[in-house]
Amino acid sequence: MFVYPSRAQVERIRAAYPAGSRVELIRMDDPYTHLREGDQGTVIGVDDMGQIMVNWDRNSSLSLIPGEDEFRRIK
Repeated sequence: MFVYPSRAQVERIRAAYPAGSRVELIRMDDPYTHLREGDQGTVIGVDDMGQIMVNWDRNSSLSLIPGEDEFRRIK
């Protein structure tokens, strides 16, 4: 069940994942995505629900959901 983050939590996510950051997918339980473990992408922003909007290198723009998806910021 998705719990809406507070404004402070969203701001912490924005600070941790600013636009231009690179991320790597570890795990996502979405049966409809073609993204796989190890896929990388560039953060384009964080929406008001705390979801990290990503332009994936595989030509996808699926967002990451902190607490649901597993991912890490890479250099």
